[in-house]
Amino acid sequence: MNFIGEIAGLATSFFFSITAIIFTKAGRMVGPQNANRLRIIFALTYLVILNLILFREPIPFSADSSRWMWLSLSGVIGLALGDAFFFQSLISVGTRLGSLLLSLAPIFASLIAWIFFGETLTPLQITGVVIALTGIGWVVMSHEEPADTPHGHTRRGVIFGVLAGLGQAVGFVLSKQGMMGDFSPFQGNAIRMLAAAIFIWSWAILQGQAGSTITEVRRQPQAIKLLAIGALVGPVLGVTASLLAVQHAEVGVASTLMALPPVIVLPISYFVFKEKVGWQAIAGTLLAIVGVAVLFLA
Repeated sequence: MNFIGEIAGLATSFFFSITAIIFTKAGRMVGPQNANRLRIIFALTYLVILNLILFREPIPFSADSSRWMWLSLSGVIGLALGDAFFFQSLISVGTRLGSLLLSLAPIFASLIAWIFFGETLTPLQITGVVIALTGIGWVVMSHEEPADTPHGHTRRGVIFGVLAGLGQAVGFVLSKQGMMGDFSPFQGNAIRMLAAAIFIWSWAILQGQAGSTITEVRRQPQAIKLLAIGALVGPVLGVTASLLAVQHAEVGVASTLMALPPVIVLPISYFVFKEKVGWQAIAGTLLAIVGVAVLFLA
């Protein structure tokens, strides 16, 4: 069997796990919104260079208009709005609940793909999705928040978290439509990143925050290095792998496999940062692995 989509989904989770650690550190230095704006610029620069080398075309302007429409909308809704809602959710309700709400994305994505595009999952695939998401939820809920985690604005934070999951889900489904056929994920990622960059920086200019972003980042040269590395790992390699995943697997399956960063981060936290890992987190990890195995068997 061809497991390109499933393997790409797992690779996406791995890349996103690494970049989450990097961007968390960089975000604490310059602020999450400033970090998000700069990482998009770095990612777009990398993709322009890669596409120039691979396809002799920095931006795939030769792609047909329908691809540009689907992938541009995906970039704005998934990368720009979805990430913005997620960052706001983290600020309001903390990492644990924010991550849990984001894990609703596979459910939203499956429903949207079924309602609008007739994409269905087999009973075994649905079972795998449910098992994996249960394991992910268990891992997330077993994580103890730091003492300084904010608890105000809970209702707003939950709404932002749901919107983040919905934005990510819509982004996946739109990407699926834009990646139909044998279109290169690197080219597709360039279109998405360009649309997201235009939207994010246009919004920053309208809010009068573009100049302050540049000033704040220049004060933290170490953050620039972290963002440069993180942009290569996450928005370039991770997002490209996610496009390959939705191109070769059902949206519900691909998005579930891409929701595994909370599970993958556990061994990194334990072995690298020497953080304690409780039995609930280990049990949730094992359950998520079972769900992934079921998805591959399906």
